[in-house]
Amino acid sequence: MNPNTVVKTSFKQQMLKAREEAIIQTVNRLLAEKGFEAMTVDEVALQVGIAKASLYKHFASKEDLAAAAMVRVMRRARDFISTLPEQAPPLDKLRAVVRWTLEVKLAGDMPSLPSRNSTLRATLIGNKDYMEGWMAVSERLGAWIEAAQAAGALNPALPAIAILYTFVARACDPVLEFLKMGGLYQDEQIVTLVLSTCFEGLNAR
Repeated sequence: MNPNTVVKTSFKQQMLKAREEAIIQTVNRLLAEKGFEAMTVDEVALQVGIAKASLYKHFASKEDLAAAAMVRVMRRARDFISTLPEQAPPLDKLRAVVRWTLEVKLAGDMPSLPSRNSTLRATLIGNKDYMEGWMAVSERLGAWIEAAQAAGALNPALPAIAILYTFVARACDPVLEFLKMGGLYQDEQIVTLVLSTCFEGLNAR
């Protein structure tokens, strides 16, 4: 085939792709709102507006549904990281990634991470796209953490892996919901407060 040949997508393929995207968006929102255990396949089908049998034509199980949403947000994270300027200080890039995570979570677009004994956890471990995405993100963040420690911007006495998972935990941080429910702060203020506690700590300066 000529590499310059444009491959046209049929109307049916476009419709199937649009439906699949609608399914993943719905699952993403439900995972953010209630988590994997509480979400049901019937609920997903109802909200998308399709029969349960049609849903299973796209995804074979509840675990596959949730994994697709997790892969989607991992790709979004990788896409965001790729936009950060290489010449920026490592700490600035880390702050930008954590800020992005907080903003996505406040917008209701961050799927809840599965519990240790969840069947979704096992599915994700076996999902090539998810694991490759996670490895790429964690390696990039880990390199920035080590560079920030070498520059004295982060505590060098702390294991880099501990700092990494502290940042990752912001994706499921209940503090954001508590502050939002209180009604005292706007989203941007909440992000600023959590960023401050995450990077500057709680000690008086």
